[in-house]
Amino acid sequence: MSMEVPVGASQRPDSVQIAESEGWSAPGVRVMVTGIVLLLAGIVLLALGVSLGPNAAGPIALIWIAALLLVVGYLALRGLTAVVAGEPRVVQLFGRYRGTVRAPGLHWVNPFARRRRLSVRLRNHETALAKVNDADGNPIEIAAVVVWQVHDTAQALYAVDDFTQFVAIQTETAVRHIASSYPYTSGADGGLSLRDNADEITQCLSDEIAARVRPAGVTIEESRLTRLSYAPEIAQAMLRQQQANAVVGARTRIVEGAVGMVQLALRRLQEEDVVELDEERKAAMVSNLLVVLCSEQATQQVVNTGSLYQ
Repeated sequence: MSMEVPVGASQRPDSVQIAESEGWSAPGVRVMVTGIVLLLAGIVLLALGVSLGPNAAGPIALIWIAALLLVVGYLALRGLTAVVAGEPRVVQLFGRYRGTVRAPGLHWVNPFARRRRLSVRLRNHETALAKVNDADGNPIEIAAVVVWQVHDTAQALYAVDDFTQFVAIQTETAVRHIASSYPYTSGADGGLSLRDNADEITQCLSDEIAARVRPAGVTIEESRLTRLSYAPEIAQAMLRQQQANAVVGARTRIVEGAVGMVQLALRRLQEEDVVELDEERKAAMVSNLLVVLCSEQATQQVVNTGSLYQ
C-alpha cells in the first residue's frame, strides 16, 4: 500500500524564498587584540590631552584622536561574536539576511549587524496523546516521538514564524492523518495496519512529517509510535473480539490436528492389517477419536465387553 503525500505538503510555495548561505567573518582573536590596543591608546591619549590643559598647543587634537581611537576600538570589540559548535550565528544587517557563521570559534562580523543564535542540534518532540478514528472508524489513542534537526538556518528563521511550534503542529497533524488512513488491525484483505506493520507505518509517518516541515528548513531523522491502543470505551469489546478470534483459531487448529491423527490411525490399521473395518465401524471409530481428541476435558474410558455392534 503506497503512501500518498498530503495535498499541499510539498507543492505549497515557501512564504519566504530564501536559503542559507555562508556569512562573511574575520578571525576574531586578531581583531580583539587590535581593539584592546586601540582602547588603551585612546585612554592614554585622552589622559595626556587632559593633563596638558587648555593652554597647551595640541590638547584638542590629542582629545579628538583619542576619541577616534576609542570609537574604533569599541566597534572592533562590538563586532566580536563567539560561535559554539552546534549553535551557528545568523547575521542580519538592517533587516536583510547576510549569511550564517557555522565554524566554531571567535569571529568578527559587521558590528552593526544583528547576530541571532540558532541551535542545529538534534531535538526530540513527543506529541500529546490523541484520540483518532482509524480507517475502520474505531476510536484509538495514538502518540509519537520525532527526532528532528534544523539544516537550513535561514529558512528556520525567516520562512515560518516559530519553527519549533511549526514542527510540533505539523507533527501532530501528520500523526492524526496516518492514524485515520490505516486500520488498527489487518482485515481479510491483509493490508497495512497500525499494529501489525509498525516499520512501514513509521516510515510513512517520517515521510509525511518531512514533507510538511520542509519549508521550515527542518529534516526528520526518525519517528516512532510511542502509544497505540484502542480507546477505553471500546477496549473491552475489542478484547472480547480478539479472545473470540483466538478461541476460533485454536479450535480450528485442534480440529485439523485431530482429523490428521484419525486419518493416520485408519491408514496404519489398514496397511498393517490389524483389523478389518467396514464403513459403519470406521464411522464409529472416527466419532470416538474425534470426541477424545477435540474434547477440552479428560474422557472417561469405557470397556466394551460385547461385540462392536452392541
